[in-house]
Amino acid sequence: MSEENERREAAREGEPPAGGADRPDTGERTSRDVPGVAPQRLRAELPQEVRTAPAGTGQAPYTPPSRTVRTPSEPEPEAEPGGDAAEPPATGRQRLLNGLWPPRLTRAQLIVALLLFGLGFGLAVQVASNSDSDSALRGARQEDLVRILDELDDRTQRLEDEKQGLEDQRDELENSSDRAEEARKQTARKEKQLGILAGTVAAQGPGITVTVVDTKGKVEADMLLDAIQELRAAGAEAIQLDDVRVVADTYLADSGKGIAVDGNKINGPYRFKVIGKPQDLEPALNIPGGVVQTLEKEQATVTVERSTKIVVDALRAPERPDYARSSSQ
Repeated sequence: MSEENERREAAREGEPPAGGADRPDTGERTSRDVPGVAPQRLRAELPQEVRTAPAGTGQAPYTPPSRTVRTPSEPEPEAEPGGDAAEPPATGRQRLLNGLWPPRLTRAQLIVALLLFGLGFGLAVQVASNSDSDSALRGARQEDLVRILDELDDRTQRLEDEKQGLEDQRDELENSSDRAEEARKQTARKEKQLGILAGTVAAQGPGITVTVVDTKGKVEADMLLDAIQELRAAGAEAIQLDDVRVVADTYLADSGKGIAVDGNKINGPYRFKVIGKPQDLEPALNIPGGVVQTLEKEQATVTVERSTKIVVDALRAPERPDYARSSSQ
């Protein structure tokens, strides 16, 4: 018992136990010789251990592989990147992104996409244009809207009257005993009406006078052309601009500081003489966003006067058409 106690005390103090000299050196260590290691037999690590091959065999000496003994306090070596470690599984979002990008489009899909883009662009432009055209009416006052409705009603009534007149002429031709004489009278009346429209005869009647004073020189030909078109739409039967008769083929163009009408240069102030129903002509020029507001934005002064008698005496020489001939000849 005393010898065993001495060995234990020597192992605790790091000294060889008593009687250690009597122990044979076998080259092996026990768990009692290495602190902190589980009880097991450990092979001694030698700088080089070479086992000599038997003579005459021609074999190389055997060198055992080196082994390293790690204590529990040493950390485990980390796995090298790119090794055989299993990659984490992809999530649903990652799989969706991998399926969508990069895109894999065929020619048919690309053509369909372009067609859909063109269709959407056209619809957007159409909606924008409709919004712009309706914006003037949305911002109009109640009096302006009532005036516009009255103008539309007057146009409808005018067309109905014209229709009724043509029906009366038909009935007169059918019921007249002397159809040839009645036909000549209607032809003469129609000739005068066409002469007024063609500008070959003078005309007079109720209407309005429009005067445009351009002190800044900003009034252009297209603005006056818009005024002519608006007057025609309102039922103007004869129009004269300064000393030039306005007919169906009249053209306007900018000419220096003035405006050329059918090649005749005129200077401001510009004066329109228009024959028609004054109650229809004047509101057509004063609608929101119409001719008067457009000219006033260019700092021009517009004056509209009604009259019971307007004389349009500027004439145009009759022109024989080059190709068109009457079918009755």
